[in-house]
Amino acid sequence: MSSPPPSAAPSAESPPSATGPHRPTAAPVLIWTALVLVYVLWGSTYLGIRIAVETMPPLGSAAARFAVAGLVLAAVLRLRRGPGALRVDRRQLGSAALVGVLLLAGGNGLVVLAESGPPGVALPSGIAALLVATVPLLVVLLRSTVGDRPGLWTFVGVTLGFAGLVLLVLPTGGTDAVPLVGALTVVAAATSWSVGSFLAGRIRMPADPFVATVYEMAAGAAVLAVLAAGRGEFRGFDPATVSTRSWLALAYLMVAGSLVAFTAYVWLLHQAPISLVSTYAYVNPVVAVALGALFVAEPVTPQVLLGGAVIVAGVALVVTTERPRRQ
Repeated sequence: MSSPPPSAAPSAESPPSATGPHRPTAAPVLIWTALVLVYVLWGSTYLGIRIAVETMPPLGSAAARFAVAGLVLAAVLRLRRGPGALRVDRRQLGSAALVGVLLLAGGNGLVVLAESGPPGVALPSGIAALLVATVPLLVVLLRSTVGDRPGLWTFVGVTLGFAGLVLLVLPTGGTDAVPLVGALTVVAAATSWSVGSFLAGRIRMPADPFVATVYEMAAGAAVLAVLAAGRGEFRGFDPATVSTRSWLALAYLMVAGSLVAFTAYVWLLHQAPISLVSTYAYVNPVVAVALGALFVAEPVTPQVLLGGAVIVAGVALVVTTERPRRQ
């Protein structure tokens, strides 16, 4: 998942916590190349998580992923900008740590847990992505609690999206029914992610989104590691038992998801209108469902198609309705 306060949209990564004005100066081909990277790479991270947790401790693998990605990002910033590149004050550090815990430990960690487990218990990666797609809807509700009342069509989009959520998780009694515990776990993850995204725009964060993300990843990785230890994930764990495909999936999550797509996203925030960048909020779930069906034979039932389509339509309506207020 990701933490894009500007659009409050979901993903599997940790995007920046602050943005500046948009200056669309890059060539259209570069903008669309970066956008496709965000579409495909972030959409594919749900499948990457599913494969990684086949033979890896779920929270432990998530902790390793963000710890390594954060260290690499910190090293790049220090090499390019000098020793003071990561300097922040205590308040900024505390804010970034809080947001990181909500986004990565609460948001991403719960998604990883939901996707782990035996068949019939683990939530399919495509369904997880569809449920995470409700983040923009939850953020709209959070905004309304502080007096930022949504317009009529935004409210219609939120209602439509949550109707799709109900359709998606409604018990059917069939063998392909959505695992309810896993679905509720991802809803809790989306709620944690939404609170983190909401707070990121209202507390004093580091001005540089890359620097903020370093501390978010560090805090999220630390809490994930503590939780993994508390669950006994490291007790008797032997790295030799991890399959090659799980190692490759973890490496993919670190590089493609947490570094390449993240960098493309941050670049887009400064080169393209936020209304265009925000479209990944409803493209990622479609990519995730397609990849899950193609590579790990996840079932795509009429219930998944209907509920998913209604969720994506609701999110698309919210994002397009919010354009005049967010550009």
